[in-house]
Amino acid sequence: MLKSYASQPFETRGRLFDEKLSTFRSPFQRDRDRIIHSSAFRRLKHKTQVFVEHEGDYYRTRLTHSIEVAQVARTIAGALGLNEGLAEAIALAHDLGHSPFGHTGEDALEELMAPYGGFDHNAQALRIVTKLEKHYADFDGLNLTWESLEGIAKHNGPITGPYADPKRHPEGAPLSYALKEVNDQFDLELHTFASAEAQVAAIADDVAYNHHDLHDGLRAGLFAAEDLMELPLTDRAYADVDALYPALERSRRDHEALRRVFGYMVEDVIAIATNRLDSAKPETAQDIREMDRTIIRFSKPFFQNLKVIKSFLFKEMYRAPSVVEERKRVTVMVNALFPLFMSKPALLPAEWVHEGAAATSDTELARIVLDYVAGMTDRFAIQEYERLCGTPREV
Repeated sequence: MLKSYASQPFETRGRLFDEKLSTFRSPFQRDRDRIIHSSAFRRLKHKTQVFVEHEGDYYRTRLTHSIEVAQVARTIAGALGLNEGLAEAIALAHDLGHSPFGHTGEDALEELMAPYGGFDHNAQALRIVTKLEKHYADFDGLNLTWESLEGIAKHNGPITGPYADPKRHPEGAPLSYALKEVNDQFDLELHTFASAEAQVAAIADDVAYNHHDLHDGLRAGLFAAEDLMELPLTDRAYADVDALYPALERSRRDHEALRRVFGYMVEDVIAIATNRLDSAKPETAQDIREMDRTIIRFSKPFFQNLKVIKSFLFKEMYRAPSVVEERKRVTVMVNALFPLFMSKPALLPAEWVHEGAAATSDTELARIVLDYVAGMTDRFAIQEYERLCGTPREV
């Protein structure tokens, strides 16, 4: 049974385009299904988390990451009496706006788009679900509910107002054009926190990537189990496994230890959120939005331990020499493709050429080129670079 402060399906603020209610799905379940069936969601299969897509079949992609985030979000939402369908929909959509080549590609596009209104992957996800998906007869986009759009925009916190994170959105800075376009149509109350379900999706993202980056880093040989046994949380996990299974083979030992770390994270979030909700006594979903801080978070001691793990991953994985070299290589590709399409929009695919030809300014053209390049998979971006720039790929 949903708590009173959960997002109630029958209280949804609706969609940009009115539709008849489904006879067998809630509005949020319908959102979830539309996200799963979208082209942008399928493309996540060949978009990178850390390693470039071609490097190995076992490393996480944006698709597997999104599925893992949705699983964690369902678990936490269910334990807290929140709306699992909404938490799942936001979790599945949270990475739709990511470019090829992970954060490396985003960094390159942010710099390239600086003169044209900027690039932000959350805002780009909104652009995808409100405009770029073009499959339905009655509207562009997926026509998601207000609650799902709000969650995509604000799952990391308010974007404006006194509680906005200045690192994400400096005070007085203009909204990204992609976010402004949606917000002008459907006020997302950017000065408030998001629903509890959106906050669950955000912390589920943290849980999933902390877990799988440790797993992928071990598999890639960037660090060893002995290194993890010197870190908080992972040290306890390995000690527990060794006590129970003293002769376990290496791969099973690693898996058993890291799934315990996964469990520690989820248990901490549920325990702390339960205590905070009991203390705050919100009565409605709007009460959650109007608080002065997030209600779904790690405990302070646990968060400090995670900071140590994140620092370790930054040094040993994200800045590993092999990863840094790959970052340089793919940055060259993005920095070549974007200006090439800007100078020669006729090189865009047929379905994009007419949009490029209709652009009335460099800014308008840049945003069209961005939609195309940001939507590329790693594999396709590499192929396009080779085809148009004539440079063979090094592997």
